[in-house]
Amino acid sequence: MAKLPGKTVDESATETVEVVLPNDANPLGNLLGGKVMHLIDIAGAIAAQRHSRSQVVTVAVDNLDFLYPIRVGERVALRAHMTRAFHTSMEVEVCVFREDYLTGRRQQTSSAFVTYVALDPQGKPQVVPPLIVRTKEEKRRHREALGRRRHRLALAAQAHRRFIAKA
Repeated sequence: MAKLPGKTVDESATETVEVVLPNDANPLGNLLGGKVMHLIDIAGAIAAQRHSRSQVVTVAVDNLDFLYPIRVGERVALRAHMTRAFHTSMEVEVCVFREDYLTGRRQQTSSAFVTYVALDPQGKPQVVPPLIVRTKEEKRRHREALGRRRHRLALAAQAHRRFIAKA
């Protein structure tokens, strides 16, 4: 099989912005955490699809903390970029910001590392292109992604053992 040409981080990076409306808020007027998780998954999937040029499925989401609320009327902005491509899986970092529509000031409210697997037309995992990292920051994130992957795989193996023991 021919080696796939690599792609840079910028080739798949994405940003999306939405206005927070009342139907996506809790009784306190803050954007629902589940809606934030939904937006993270969509933004991350777009970056993974751009990188792999295929359908992708979400297989893991790392720790997600909500540092600040995003209020009705504010904008929610998400930036997603690849951190590492493995064989058939990819790690994407998604950063979430609240944005004041009057001043344009942004404040990061949360972030997550999401892992996706690329699928071929039959729904089977397919090889993804390597990630070309250029900047010092991209190289650091690329290096750290390997440690996060090892940790995720160890947690998954532990969870699978628990599920099998109950069956």
